[in-house]
Amino acid sequence: MEGKCEDNNIAKPNPWPYMNIGSLTISFFTKLATAGIIWGCGYFNFSIAWLIAPVVLATWKAERRKDNELKAITAKASIMAKEKELIMSRLDELPSWVYFPDFDRAEWLNKVLYKVWPNINHFARELCKQSIEPAIVEKLTEYKIKGFQFDRLVLGRIPLKIYGVKAYDKNTSRNEVIVDADVMYAGDCDITFSVGNIKGGIKDFQIRGMMRIVMKPLLPVIPIVGGVQAFFLNPPAINFNLVGVADVLDLPGFNEILRKTIIEQVAAFVVLPNKIVIPLSDEVPVETLKMPEPEGVLRIHVVEAKHLMKKDIGMLGKGKSDPYAIISVGAQEFRTKTIDNTVNPKWDFWCEFIVDKSLGAYYNRVVAHLFDKDNAGQDDPLGRASIEVSRVKKKGTIDTWVSLEQAKHGMVHLRLTWLQFSKNIADLKTALMETQELRITSMSTALLILYIDSAKNLACIRGNKQPDVYLEASVGGDKKRTATQLRSCDPVWEQGFTFLVSNPETSILHIKITDEKTSLVVGEMNYNISLLLKENNLEITQQPHDLQMAESDSKLILSMSLSILKYEEPEPTSEEDDDDHDITQLNKRIERQESNISNTFSSSSLPPSPLKRQPSKESVKSSHSTGSGAGNAIEETGSPNEEVVVIHTVSSLTGSPQLLHRNLSVTSSSGDAKLGRIQLSLRYSVQRQKLIVVVHKIANLPLPHNDPYNIPDPYVKLYLLPDRHKETKRKTVVMKDNCNPTFDEQFEYVVSQGDLNTRTLEISVCTQKGWLSAGSKVMGQVHINLSDIDVTKSSTSWYDLQPETKD
Repeated sequence: MEGKCEDNNIAKPNPWPYMNIGSLTISFFTKLATAGIIWGCGYFNFSIAWLIAPVVLATWKAERRKDNELKAITAKASIMAKEKELIMSRLDELPSWVYFPDFDRAEWLNKVLYKVWPNINHFARELCKQSIEPAIVEKLTEYKIKGFQFDRLVLGRIPLKIYGVKAYDKNTSRNEVIVDADVMYAGDCDITFSVGNIKGGIKDFQIRGMMRIVMKPLLPVIPIVGGVQAFFLNPPAINFNLVGVADVLDLPGFNEILRKTIIEQVAAFVVLPNKIVIPLSDEVPVETLKMPEPEGVLRIHVVEAKHLMKKDIGMLGKGKSDPYAIISVGAQEFRTKTIDNTVNPKWDFWCEFIVDKSLGAYYNRVVAHLFDKDNAGQDDPLGRASIEVSRVKKKGTIDTWVSLEQAKHGMVHLRLTWLQFSKNIADLKTALMETQELRITSMSTALLILYIDSAKNLACIRGNKQPDVYLEASVGGDKKRTATQLRSCDPVWEQGFTFLVSNPETSILHIKITDEKTSLVVGEMNYNISLLLKENNLEITQQPHDLQMAESDSKLILSMSLSILKYEEPEPTSEEDDDDHDITQLNKRIERQESNISNTFSSSSLPPSPLKRQPSKESVKSSHSTGSGAGNAIEETGSPNEEVVVIHTVSSLTGSPQLLHRNLSVTSSSGDAKLGRIQLSLRYSVQRQKLIVVVHKIANLPLPHNDPYNIPDPYVKLYLLPDRHKETKRKTVVMKDNCNPTFDEQFEYVVSQGDLNTRTLEISVCTQKGWLSAGSKVMGQVHINLSDIDVTKSSTSWYDLQPETKD
């Protein structure tokens, strides 16, 4: 009968849907063996201390496996889910167009990828075998691990997914098209490999990052585009799990080396300055697509850090840290030395980065990751700091303290300089003098661009068999290597490299061609870089060079170009940088504004505090009560007994103050609650989706019980409510014995612009010494409702400290 169904036809659920007889048997015997070992130890009176390490290791592996499986399941769910379901589920892997309004949805493109995914599978397999596998083999040899090779490499049925695309129409050449794509892969891959006699596999492989696609040059004939370049602007997030024998060896050691090597090589292969280049037209020379295109050199001085978190455990609790920093731009990175047992390290470390033209306004930033060195295990993160390369290029040089993200507190001192390229030989003398003044022998004065096209008539080896050759080029200690060309006496590499040259008058380019299987050198040459100084425009194009070989007609065809590094002062501009990291420049702007106001009211002053330990230019003393709205500052005028004040309403740092006179019954330099005042700067970066808070100074903190011998040790603690937990806690350094401390520390919170209006910023001034009550060390608080102020406009104000508000 229609509309009915028989109970017998209904599939009954399995009471144990995720278990079978085999898994039950294994689980039973595992528990039985564990119980037997423990019983045996007791029966034979053996010590069970030796079981502690295996139990701890097993627990660590189990928890780590659970975390990895959870991440893999979440990533796969985000890949397979529709966009509406993904947003409603509030997963972490949200599309880019949710966060950035200039990114567009790309569901139509994901449907195209689903169709062509089998063909991309084949392309990726060939790419890994020919390029990535040799790089992993070379890297593993540094750890004395040999014999790595991929046995099977299938990306599976679940395709790559694009979460959002952005096409650039400004600040780009008319001869190119630039598109950014937020891509993620979390498919059902099937990858097996072998390392000697060890067999293993990779599952749950995930990669997420921002990929740039450049189509150039544009042609007036089909195929319209001469070639395509694809690369990641910054190293993508990569994660995977090992299976098979490799999972059994999931120990600190082999597993971490293999994991680190695979992640580094996969990331470095597709991250700038490395690119995947696909020529589309024979009319366009391959050299124009594969030649490196540097825009400038970024010189960075990592000076020091302060107020870092304490990660080491000492005898009496928290010790200090052993900090070091890793500075990176794209795939390039440098590491400072480790400073032991300090939270205020001084590195004095210099490094230089080559910045590619393909970097745009987004994601081109210097990133400094700070770590605490842990000899017994994994290094602990101390936070990270980032500065946009475009800002350094705009200003020429930046000397600033940058607050650490992903950390409760800490700052790092960076000096950054943008160096341009010059073809004028006269600029070389200036560059050499500058490096001598710095007294840093590792600094560069020129940039060499090398393009390796091909070699001809290489010698045969191994019984007249053709060699499997690769080329290594080096300048000083910097060494670059091409891919391996199999069985060829006339290999074609078509690869470009860049080298920083300390002194082109004395430096030498050394090139060596080697057979990969026998490690025999089949050709080499040396080239004095000073010869380029005599060439027109300091470059040579597609010239053959003789190789030092028995074969007299062996040739290497290459191109070279030399550029001198030159610093130029940027053109002055009246534009204010609302997203400036430089607290020093911010303070100068504040002092200029306060000076202008104080000149208007020359009689404005406050009686100096007898307990003031730090110099401070406070020609204007102002306060801001919590409920009076943002940007209002109260300035007292005349003598302390007068009851006349002037209220300045300042919309931003560049706004003009409006003056309004009124009488108040009570005036005090310590604020309405007589607990002191705090000066803060607030601004919101729409581009970076961050709230930036600068704690400048505190004025006129009272003495507990008016005891002149009980001076407080103040510090400032911040929360972005309603999230009151350790991840949102920020804290300044402690100032000893000071009622008027100056901090000038900057803190950042990642928060979307839509969520900003629902947040309240809580600032608490605390002391390490006892306060009025034994239960709390909070001397005063300020609560700022971010919906009441326009933080998109940078503003600096004084705020009255109020009594602590209990939750």
